[in-house]
Amino acid sequence: VQLQASGGGLVQPGGSLTLSCAVSGLPLNDYALAWFRQVPGKVREGVSCVSTGNDVTYYKDSVKGRFTISRDNAKNTVYLQMNSLKPEDTGVYYCAAGMLSLIDTYMNYWGKGTQVTVSS
Repeated sequence: VQLQASGGGLVQPGGSLTLSCAVSGLPLNDYALAWFRQVPGKVREGVSCVSTGNDVTYYKDSVKGRFTISRDNAKNTVYLQMNSLKPEDTGVYYCAAGMLSLIDTYMNYWGKGTQVTVSS
């Protein structure tokens, strides 16, 4: 099982980034997919998750209206479109597969993270 996140980088406040996570070795129809983020010294937090059918999504309150999660099961990929980025969105972003939840203990598989830095 492999989850490979990409798309991170340095962006100015108000800018946009799209993260992608390619998943292999899993029957994607059986797993919800999620994005988490972590800042050094802080606990990992759930940002967004999407159901197996791409029809139910949840977001952390602070990103609602700015971030959009989606998945393409045919491409085995989950995306996180991030708009109007703020410095507090800075962190290492991880994709994960498991139950439909923003709680990390409900995830079964994790990818390596991709760094997102929002700074002028």
